[in-house]
Amino acid sequence: MDVIPIILFAYARPDHLRRTLACLRDNQVPLIYAFSDGARTPEKASKVDQVRDMLRAIDWCEVVCCERKSNLGLGRSILTGVTEVLSKHKSAIIFEDDLICVPGTYEYLCAALDQYKDDDRVMSVTGWTHPLVTPVDVSDKPYFDGRAESWVWGTWARAWHGMEINAKTLMELCKDQGIDIDRYGADLLYMAKMELRLNIWAVRFLYLHILKKGLCLRPPWSMVEHIGWDSQGTNATEAGIWEAPSLKPSPPIPAQWPVPVEHPECAHLWQLSADKRPTMIQRLYRLIRHLAGHFYQLIS
Repeated sequence: MDVIPIILFAYARPDHLRRTLACLRDNQVPLIYAFSDGARTPEKASKVDQVRDMLRAIDWCEVVCCERKSNLGLGRSILTGVTEVLSKHKSAIIFEDDLICVPGTYEYLCAALDQYKDDDRVMSVTGWTHPLVTPVDVSDKPYFDGRAESWVWGTWARAWHGMEINAKTLMELCKDQGIDIDRYGADLLYMAKMELRLNIWAVRFLYLHILKKGLCLRPPWSMVEHIGWDSQGTNATEAGIWEAPSLKPSPPIPAQWPVPVEHPECAHLWQLSADKRPTMIQRLYRLIRHLAGHFYQLIS
């Protein structure tokens, strides 16, 4: 199996990055492409310098650093960085500087990328899921979802083709083909309309999956935690319903991987969980699933 690199995007949060790097070291990651965005304001320059010092100091794996002279922002930074690395490698796993993972995450995702590398039905893999969107009959095996993920995810160069098209255009192409653009939550419509203004990127990947009827492999429980719910973040400032149970050890790598077929509950779970303005029934559902997730964590 070829070495699968980590693509790491960092900005101006050295405290968060320190935890992310510790996880990557514990996972024995062999190769990192680190993209350090330039300071957006003079006040951020010292934090950016600290981040770059930390990246340059890595001595436990091979590192290729790209230090941006200007500030691209999250969306443009990820789109250009992933495109660049996937022009050199067949696949990669992507981290941001506010994501941590348990030991075994890298091995698990690498195994998944190797397993489905030649299967066009699968467009991505991820280490993140949440009780709100995990089907109830999932045990310790991964499952397939038609909605892609942006928190610790992996993909192949073959699946990245089409990412030069903006989300609104991809959404219109879905409509032209009679595909329900709200199938995986009404939040996608809002994000597609705001993609360029907010300089975000993930909704583009989600609609590319939907247009191509591609699937994302999710673990049975999350191996990943978002630690950026604070004032330092640009696009995520509070967890809200996405507050997650404490991380458990990584699930076992399957002896037999599942056939790429979407779990029938996935779309409905996203419709209930991801709408921008939930109904009272949706709010109640979220509360029950959220409490159930914490209860499951306690008994397990």
